[in-house]
Amino acid sequence: MRRMLHTPPVLLLRRIAMVYLVLWICRAIFHLCNGAQIGAIGLHEAGALLRGALLFDTVSVIYANGIFILLSLVPFEFRCSAIYRKILFGYYVAANFLLVVAANLADAVYFRYTLKRFTADEIFFADNDNSLLLVGKFMVENWPLLLAALALLALLIWGYGRKTPCRSILRPGWSFYTANTAIFALAAGLCIAGMRGGFTRATRPVTLSNATLYTADPAKANLILSNPFCILRTVGHAGKVRYRKDFSDDELPRLFTPEHRPAAPETTGNELQTDRSSAQPANTANGMLHGRNVMIFIMESMSAEHSAHLRPDLYADRPEKGFTPFLDSLMREGLTFRRMYANGTRSIQAMPSILGSIPSFKTPFVLMPQSLGRSRQLPAILASQGYSTLFFCGSERGSMGFGAYARSAGIERLVSREEYEAAHGTEDFDGYWGIWDEEFLQFAGEELSRVPEPFLGVLFTLSAHHPFVVPERYAATLPAGYTRIHKGAAYDDLAFRRFFERFADTEWFRRTLFVFVADHVSSEKWAADTHEYPGSHHIIGFFYTPDGTLRGQVDDIVQQIDVMPTVLGLLGNREPYFAFGRDVLNEPDRPQWAVSYDAGFRALTSEGVAAFDDALPPAPDTDPTELRFRALVQQYYAHIERKSYVIDD
Repeated sequence: MRRMLHTPPVLLLRRIAMVYLVLWICRAIFHLCNGAQIGAIGLHEAGALLRGALLFDTVSVIYANGIFILLSLVPFEFRCSAIYRKILFGYYVAANFLLVVAANLADAVYFRYTLKRFTADEIFFADNDNSLLLVGKFMVENWPLLLAALALLALLIWGYGRKTPCRSILRPGWSFYTANTAIFALAAGLCIAGMRGGFTRATRPVTLSNATLYTADPAKANLILSNPFCILRTVGHAGKVRYRKDFSDDELPRLFTPEHRPAAPETTGNELQTDRSSAQPANTANGMLHGRNVMIFIMESMSAEHSAHLRPDLYADRPEKGFTPFLDSLMREGLTFRRMYANGTRSIQAMPSILGSIPSFKTPFVLMPQSLGRSRQLPAILASQGYSTLFFCGSERGSMGFGAYARSAGIERLVSREEYEAAHGTEDFDGYWGIWDEEFLQFAGEELSRVPEPFLGVLFTLSAHHPFVVPERYAATLPAGYTRIHKGAAYDDLAFRRFFERFADTEWFRRTLFVFVADHVSSEKWAADTHEYPGSHHIIGFFYTPDGTLRGQVDDIVQQIDVMPTVLGLLGNREPYFAFGRDVLNEPDRPQWAVSYDAGFRALTSEGVAAFDDALPPAPDTDPTELRFRALVQQYYAHIERKSYVIDD
């Protein structure tokens, strides 16, 4: 047993455990220095905060020590040589002192000034000519933290056990190399899983916004975070926000403003009938659905080309008349946006567009460290008005960043694969992403039947996704279609049909506004125009009310970021709010366009596409639409720079 304690794997475990201990001491110091900004921690939230801290600390430990871990376990005899051990010791002490101790204790001071953790942005601090003087000044003013840093350095050196002999319990030979190669491979796999945040194929690398999975309080989310995670995870998005400032502070809001100040509701009837091809509404819809529940379905890869109702031209001479017959029937009875466009091409871009009316341009918004700034998105606004707020997704709770973003947007309760399997067992996992959509939609309806009204529910579907499989019981009956996704689209259409059949007679269902909007166009494209812009962004989008209050179609260009303002208008919201989109039914003077970025900024309008390169200033004869679009982009990055997505009155 004594010899076992001196083997490289056991010594490594001891040294890594010491890094975890140092991180927890740093976190305690961080909270001690910033308790006024973070607030007290209640017993009811301690467990979730501890779990979140362990996740982020694991990523930080591997970021700082991944190379050290693998070098410590190389399956060769020289790893116990004196020179090699000195190299490992120097690496361990230097890496963990700089990336763990120094960075986290610097955070303890830095946070009180900016209310954000130290990230790669702060690397640009070195651009200042007086940076060394400033660092020296901070060290003198915060000398207790300097002493704490030295004490933690001593703890790392002591905990390393430099003088502990290194021995192997196996003699050199095939057994030595086989066993140690297996240990090395296992460690490499664990490091990859630790950096990503899990083992499953649905798991995406952890981002800063994942901290909101464990607390809805942004201040406590900063307590969960730790360095070097915050620094290394933001290297690709580091630096000050750089953007063109073509307009003065006085001129900018006249061209475009994200501030919305709703007028008092003035409904003129009990039913909205609209058939529009211009900006002017046929009837005011402000407040006509006041007090209704809202259920938003974000549908994976639901291109407009799947629908015969939206694209009858594609199916005129085809035996199969589209792959969304049930959704088409709802569109005929609801309010359909015939020209609805996604603001991006990835699911991670759709969430802030739909729930926060915040587009993504060069970098997906949720991947930017500034996304954790102040905001009042649709869930937060409705929660403040007495709504219960829920986010449903059949994948694991932390996968793909959906739940994390939902929490940061103001969602109170997450319902994921874990909750489904606790209630219904594990037989309905699709083997790839999560629970089959049919079963998960049924589960969502069961949960909504127990939720206090009014409520806002958001559900992200999964099944219409690569590898494009459907439940075996439907494999022979669903239409094969013309691309690999068509069978999956038909399956999701069937899943919605079964959801409506089961819950259509319930009271909560009758009082609900249903919003259907795709996250992006499918990767499996069929129609020729879907391969090119703007067809590559044309998606399904419509509103449906069971009592027929909303009916008709809107032929104007509509985009995902218009969903939040339009829903707020229908509910009669009187609160000023921040949004880059427009209330389609009540704001005819706002630009009717769909904005996005792909190697350049572009906005689709009824007259064509307005595009520009932000490296160049506007020409003297620039079209007014392009000027307004440039103003939107300047407003976007100005708010990114300020990390604020609220109206400052």
